[in-house]
Amino acid sequence: MQITFLGHASLLITTAGKRILVDPFITGNEKASGKIDIKNLKPDYILVTHAHQDHILDVEEIGKMNNATVVSNFEIATYYENKGLKAHPMNHGGSWKFDFGTLKYVNAIHTSSFPDGSYGGQPGGFVLSSEGKHVYIAGDTALTMDMKLIPMSFKLDLAILPVGDNFTMGVDDAIKASDFVECSKVLGYHYDTFGYIVIDHKESIQKFSKLGKDLILLEIGESLEV
Repeated sequence: MQITFLGHASLLITTAGKRILVDPFITGNEKASGKIDIKNLKPDYILVTHAHQDHILDVEEIGKMNNATVVSNFEIATYYENKGLKAHPMNHGGSWKFDFGTLKYVNAIHTSSFPDGSYGGQPGGFVLSSEGKHVYIAGDTALTMDMKLIPMSFKLDLAILPVGDNFTMGVDDAIKASDFVECSKVLGYHYDTFGYIVIDHKESIQKFSKLGKDLILLEIGESLEV
């Protein structure tokens, strides 16, 4: 499984011969400008954690361009179905076996509304199980005790956690989250894009390292193997 950081909370995951795009906010992200061309992403699926603009901006264009299936909560899935995209609706606690593996839709604490103010359902995250690996994609969330449920069902190989603070968990709460999900290897995301969420990379990595944990902060376009 290969995971490529596309900036902010956007990821491209390649696994089991499929390409899975997560929360595409690329054309509106100045930091990704010139580095990521949405025409080259070619996803089979698009996972959407919630309806905020900095997570859905490019869903419609990329989805229609590639006939990709949007996977999200019922409200978001229906929203994109009404726009002519393929969609698979899920909701909290549910799981489904896809052709690339299994997704479980898990709790997140945040808000969720479309840019026009319409209801985007409740936010969530995903546990992706594929090729013998288990990856937690937290989405935008506060630290929540519900995270302790995850290791009851999965032995995670990687936890993808927001670390930018202000709108989500910060670095200190992400450390606690890594304890809750029992995974010491963390890919940080949702940081640096806006002034509110700029972090000190060196200090953040050191905080994890002092506790025997690994915080990975990829450059835009950089990948890691799980």
